Amino acid sequence: MTENSKTEETKTKDTKMKETKETKETKESVLKDLIEGGFPFLEQKILDCQKCALCETVTNKVISKGSKTPVVVFIGEAPGKNEDETGIPFCGKAGKLLDKYIDYMELKPTDWAVINTLKCRPPDNRTPTKKEIEICRPFLIAQLSLLNPKIIILLGNTAEKAFGETLGWGEVKKIQMGDGLQTIDVLKIYHPAAMIYQRSREAEQYAFLDRWKCLWEE
Repeated sequence: MTENSKTEETKTKDTKMKETKETKETKESVLKDLIEGGFPFLEQKILDCQKCALCETVTNKVISKGSKTPVVVFIGEAPGKNEDETGIPFCGKAGKLLDKYIDYMELKPTDWAVINTLKCRPPDNRTPTKKEIEICRPFLIAQLSLLNPKIIILLGNTAEKAFGETLGWGEVKKIQMGDGLQTIDVLKIYHPAAMIYQRSREAEQYAFLDRWKCLWEE
């Protein structure tokens, strides 16, 4: 490699590092603004968002359901057909099963909230892409920071991907939601929609809730 080639390679690396730093600082600034603006500001930003193509096919953006001061926050994947029509998360068959889990956990209405990784329904209920998850992540993290729960319960794999962590089914990890933000207990269980078709795992699902109930009963 010639000296000129080495110099150009060094410049390219420096440029990429600078761009990465600037991108990180921009994301941190956006997240800070979302959190400091509070719930009304955050919700309006979600409604106004046009950062991906999902905004072109959505009927209603789906933001949250439940308490603004919850002990437990459940995080799903993305809105489905019923949610897209109503703007309410988990209002279909999967929602009825989630309601059963909430009753089993003996949570009061003020104890829980439900949000999704994405706020817009992907066409044909397809799995959200990595890019869509990344675009929506500041909204998710801002919601969690404002809701400030004791524990987050991830409903399936897509919610897990939003945290960039790997958890086993029924596993709890302490995860920091972002630079300067709090560390919180995170539990991963099966998504209620999956349980509709996999009743054989029902006992295992309830065993997860029994094992970790100390985290929301404290």
